Amino acid sequence: MKIKFTEYHAAEFLDSDEKIQAYLNVALEENSDDPALIAKALGNVVAARGMAQVAKQAGLTRTSLYRTLSGDVKPDFHTILKIIEVLGMRLSIEPLAPKRAAIRKSAAKLKAA
Repeated sequence: MKIKFTEYHAAEFLDSDEKIQAYLNVALEENSDDPALIAKALGNVVAARGMAQVAKQAGLTRTSLYRTLSGDVKPDFHTILKIIEVLGMRLSIEPLAPKRAAIRKSAAKLKAA
């Protein structure tokens, strides 16, 4: 018996502000050291909201928006903030949990050595 797989598109499931918030928070928490994956997660949200509409509101071309969120380029922080604003969201900063902060410090020491 063959198993049939279908493609998974996160954008299909990002149909509410609450789901988008949870999705982006997880992307930021689990990939804080990989900006490309964070950009791709943001790209999934933009796809869910409508790439052309978000591009227009952000003052970008659709092609530029695709490129910015592809994970292949390092997007300008101002552009990322503008996209987040157009999505009706904002960034929030909070301290790392003590255990996670200790792990990051240990990892940084290992990299330096």
